[in-house]
Amino acid sequence: MKFSKLSQVFLVSSIGLLVASLLTACQIVTIDYVFVASSVGIETYAVDSQSGALRAGAPVVTTGVNSPVAMTATTDYANLYLANKGDNTVVHYAVGIYGVLTKKDTITLGGTPVSLAVNTAGTALYVITGPSPAVLTAYSLSSGTIGSQVASAALTIPGYGSDTVVPTGVAVLANNGTNILGSAVYVTAYDQSAYNPTGTATSTANPGWVFGYVIGSGGALTPASNSPYEAGVQPSGVTTDPTDRFVYVTDFASNELIGYTILDGSTLEFMTNGPFRTGSQPSAITIDTRGKYIYVANELDSSVSAYALTIVSGTPTAVVNTTGAAINTTDTSPVAIAVDPALGRFVLTANYEGSSVSGFSLDPNSGALTVTQASPYPTGSKPTALVIVPHGNHSTQAINP
Repeated sequence: MKFSKLSQVFLVSSIGLLVASLLTACQIVTIDYVFVASSVGIETYAVDSQSGALRAGAPVVTTGVNSPVAMTATTDYANLYLANKGDNTVVHYAVGIYGVLTKKDTITLGGTPVSLAVNTAGTALYVITGPSPAVLTAYSLSSGTIGSQVASAALTIPGYGSDTVVPTGVAVLANNGTNILGSAVYVTAYDQSAYNPTGTATSTANPGWVFGYVIGSGGALTPASNSPYEAGVQPSGVTTDPTDRFVYVTDFASNELIGYTILDGSTLEFMTNGPFRTGSQPSAITIDTRGKYIYVANELDSSVSAYALTIVSGTPTAVVNTTGAAINTTDTSPVAIAVDPALGRFVLTANYEGSSVSGFSLDPNSGALTVTQASPYPTGSKPTALVIVPHGNHSTQAINP
């Protein structure tokens, strides 16, 4: 059988298009970079857009890493901050192309760091240290560089000033208003004198608390009305919704998620239908950038609890796993959790005892989770924190309350 030249050209072109289509279909497209702080340093992984699977990214960063405990990033994803308990420092890294980190500057703290948060405008870094004493400190930020201390607040229980307060988490309101320094910041802590599982309680104070502060001119911290607020027994993590209407806190000791409504921009009031059941020993919490779903990492039973949020009231409702399983199983002891900001389609946990990251696909219509391909993904020993940043021009999810 013979072909004309025109037929041959058409055949070659068709074959070329077919091959190109197949290559495109098989192409690995990175939508996010995941930074994991572990005993070996800050490890970088790339997230595949289709499967959510992780693969190794830029080389491990060891400079400035000394027993890391927490990480956070600016909302433009250009800067990463790492807190080290080994030398009581916070280290600033610039986030470059392909997720490459470059160490920029370092500050030394007055105590042991526990958690970090940056306001939406990228003008303030909030650090909690403790215990003995437990302190919230605000530092100025300029183009990512950590500047001077602008404010601090000691965390003490009213009427129990000598009790030992153990801080656990910090979160800043989404800051959609005109005040570029933010509007309010919240810190979770528990009174070790009133709740001491390994020792003897010496105080009759309520054990769990949320401290709220209004952020004023120049970054000044003023206690919110009626702050601090009771928060169960041992609050462990805190997050706020993207619309500045709700605060959510996990209670490690009571296996509960506590919800608060924000009144007058900063004052907290319990959700009347809470608290809400979690797995065993909830250790970390995250909310997707659309404000539709909350995910809680449960350290003891190695799982993730998923909740859909009622837009009007902020009430969390447990999401049924599509596989029919009662829980979304992770590797051992998840201590950090995040939703990918590029597509809002994947949830990742850092598993301390498993020395790994577990991945889930997120159903955008229901919030249900499905384990991603080849999860869990091995990391360095005992990861303590993770941060996810979008790759390149991938836009983040819009807030649609």
